Amino acid sequence: MPPPVTALPVAAGIGLRMPHIREVIETQPTVAWWEVHAENFFGGGANLAALEVVRSHAPISLHGVGLGLGNAEPLRQTHLAEWTRLIDRIDPAAISEHLCWNAWQNDYFNDLLPLPYSEAALAHMVERVGQVQHVLGRRILIENLSSYVAFPEDVIPEGEFLAELVVRTGCGLLLDINNLYVNQRNLGRDAAEALAALPVDAIGEIHIAGFEARDDGLLIDTHGAPVCDKVWDLLAVAYQRFGPVPTLLERDTALPSLAELQREAARAEHMLTACRERLV
Repeated sequence: MPPPVTALPVAAGIGLRMPHIREVIETQPTVAWWEVHAENFFGGGANLAALEVVRSHAPISLHGVGLGLGNAEPLRQTHLAEWTRLIDRIDPAAISEHLCWNAWQNDYFNDLLPLPYSEAALAHMVERVGQVQHVLGRRILIENLSSYVAFPEDVIPEGEFLAELVVRTGCGLLLDINNLYVNQRNLGRDAAEALAALPVDAIGEIHIAGFEARDDGLLIDTHGAPVCDKVWDLLAVAYQRFGPVPTLLERDTALPSLAELQREAARAEHMLTACRERLV
C-alpha cells in the first residue's frame, strides 16, 4: 500500500504570504493549516526562522513554484537540495509542485508555463516526477495548471493526463479548482469531465482562488480576487466526487487582511462540514 498522499488535516487552510507572517506569529489565529511558497524559505535566515515558529502551531504545506518540472533541461540539483533541506527543517504535511515548465537554456521565466497534453509530455513528466520523488524520498502532489493557449499536440484530455501521471509515478494531485474553471472559460475544456477522470484516492489537496476577467473575456489566474460563485459551485462538485479534502484559499495579489481571508476560508470550512455530514 502506498504511503498517504498527505498528512494535512481535512480542513480549510490559507496561503500564508510574507506580509502576514508577523501577524500570524504574534496573534496565532485559528487556522487549521498554512501553505507557503517553498522558494521563499530557501537559504535559511530570518524567513525560515519565522516559518519554524508558524510550524510549531499548525501544519505546513510546502508549495513549489520554481522547479520547472517540465523543463527540457535536467532538473537543477541545487534547487532539489534546497527542497531537501527545507523539508528536513519544517517536516511539512504535504509538498507540491506544478505541471509546468519555466526555463529554456539560460533563460528563466517567472511564470508557470503549460505543457501540451501529449504522450511525449506525459512521458517527460513521468520521468521528472519520479526523479523528484526519489530525491525527496516521498510522494509529491502535482498541481494542474491554468492555461491561455491550446497546443496542436493536445491529444490527451486534461483529467486523463493527470490520472495517467498518478498511475505511472504514484504521485498525488493538488487539484486547483480555479484553474479548471479558467481553462473551461478560456479553452472550452469541460471542468466536470476532468473531475470525473481523476482518481479519487490521489487528491491530496484542493486550491481555490480568484481571477481577473479581461475585457476580451479571457480569464487571467491572478489569485487577486475573491473566489467567484462558479468556482464555489465547482468545488461542491469536487466534494461530491472526492469527499472532504484539505482545501486551501490562495491569494497572491491585492492581498487583503488576514481577517478577510479567514472569513472567505470559513465558507470552504462550512462546505467541508456539510460534506462530512452527508457521509455519516
